[in-house]
Amino acid sequence: MALDIVTATTNPREAASSAAPRTEIRSTTASRKARRGFRLRARRRLSPLTRRILAVNVLALALLGVGVLYLGEYQDSLVTTNLESLKTQAEIFAAALGEGAVDQQRASFKLDPQLARDMMRRLVEPTKTRARLFDAHGKLVADTDVLGGPGGMVQVIPLPAPGSSVFERITDAVYGSILGNFPWQRSYPRYVEPTTDTAASFPVAQRALTGDIGQSVQSRGRRGLILAVAVPVQHYRKVLGAVQLSMGSRDIENAIRSVRFEFLKVFAFALGVTVLLSIYLAGTIARPIRRLAAAAESVRRRPVREAAIPDLTGRGDEIGDLSGALREMTAALWQRVGAIERFAADVAHEIKNPLTSLKSAIETACRLNDREKERKLLALVLEDVMRLDRLISDISDASRLDADLARDEFVPVPLGKLLATLVQVNEAAAKDDAPRLLLTLPAEPDTPAGDLPVPGIEGRLVQVFRNLIANAVSFSPAGGAIRIDARRDGGSVVVTVDDEGPGIPEGKFAAIFDRFYSERPRGEKFGTHSGLGLSISKQIVDNHRGQIWAENRVDDRGQVLGARFVVRLPAV
Repeated sequence: MALDIVTATTNPREAASSAAPRTEIRSTTASRKARRGFRLRARRRLSPLTRRILAVNVLALALLGVGVLYLGEYQDSLVTTNLESLKTQAEIFAAALGEGAVDQQRASFKLDPQLARDMMRRLVEPTKTRARLFDAHGKLVADTDVLGGPGGMVQVIPLPAPGSSVFERITDAVYGSILGNFPWQRSYPRYVEPTTDTAASFPVAQRALTGDIGQSVQSRGRRGLILAVAVPVQHYRKVLGAVQLSMGSRDIENAIRSVRFEFLKVFAFALGVTVLLSIYLAGTIARPIRRLAAAAESVRRRPVREAAIPDLTGRGDEIGDLSGALREMTAALWQRVGAIERFAADVAHEIKNPLTSLKSAIETACRLNDREKERKLLALVLEDVMRLDRLISDISDASRLDADLARDEFVPVPLGKLLATLVQVNEAAAKDDAPRLLLTLPAEPDTPAGDLPVPGIEGRLVQVFRNLIANAVSFSPAGGAIRIDARRDGGSVVVTVDDEGPGIPEGKFAAIFDRFYSERPRGEKFGTHSGLGLSISKQIVDNHRGQIWAENRVDDRGQVLGARFVVRLPAV
């Protein structure tokens, strides 16, 4: 799309009061087609760019996810298989000890310690397990990793595997540290070294002494797992002790490691494919985004208002949409900057008047010696200060209004109940000669339709109608009437506020909603109002997707009977 941009810059004085330099954009036929294509792409569910991104991410993540799930199930199956093998061995050992290592004394049976130790050592020799034998009282009878002799007890520690190369040791260290932090590692109870050689330090053995079979899997951190199974030693169903077999997880780890290295090969291939696809995507995504980012940075740095965002809407994907959105956003930004500049100029003008009055009064008071005149001047100073305070409060509320309206969420607001509450509050605080408020609502006030619900922000809607009621009160004569009528009109709720004042001057029906516009009744003290109430009300109603306007009420002869403000809001 081609855009011809012609920028006309005003002189400094005109620039201070204008919203922005006059910018003329001449769109060609190609630009109109590109904008039409942008709207069509916005309606698509899945664009070409989205499909490319999904293809890259799903391919790599699917390979990784399948490998992780496979390894988790494989590790569980190996642990279960080894536990079943230990259980079978322990049952064989227990049956052999229950028949061949029993000593009968006075019609009672118990294990013969020496015979049981010899049998345990011979039974365990072909296996790679550690066996412990406890008697019926939980005392350790035999431990295949401890040998007894004339010199005392000797602990048997298996020798480590033959030394490996430096590269293999580094690989093992990295492999262990990485696997220890990965989420697919199943969590097992921590293994705690027993403090005593009794069955009380081994929960599985304690359970076996009660006649049940106990088994456990515990973790020793980077040293792997410990699998333990305990089986009761019985003779004619009498529990004489317990056999506990335990083993490490080196065989399991070696099997898992070999599978993981195979998986790493697949992962390396997937990584290579991902890198190649990422390089391809960089040509279609990264470089245009960098161009857009550089253009946005130049807009931020460049003081001259000009369209500097590159036009990429002809790409036919989200990058083109982003380019169009940034161009529109830049134009809206300059409009907002212009509005802020106008607001700042209006605020400076409005604040300057009371400040000038304050300065004159103070300078005059400094030259006077008359106490009576000084008191009058101080009273004027106080009025100006109060006027500044009201003005700054209204300016602060107006400046926060956009942010508050964007942050708060719309909820159903019963407009009928809201107006009734406002009327009650005003009537309770009104003076004797104040105008009376007459509220008219639908005939069914107790039904949901009679509540006149509208979607909106309740506090802001209260602010709108409070401003309209206060405006009507200030223009109505003493003892007059202000009529408030609320009704349902199709898919909208319409509220009218009628007063009996002098009406609105011709040609000012739209101007009264401008900031700092003030058309006050005769006799009212100057500076009582800031001129922001109706402007804020219009901004709130516009944000609620409604309308607000003003008109005069006239009789059959064309005489003005008062002013009328109408608010139309979409109904729930």
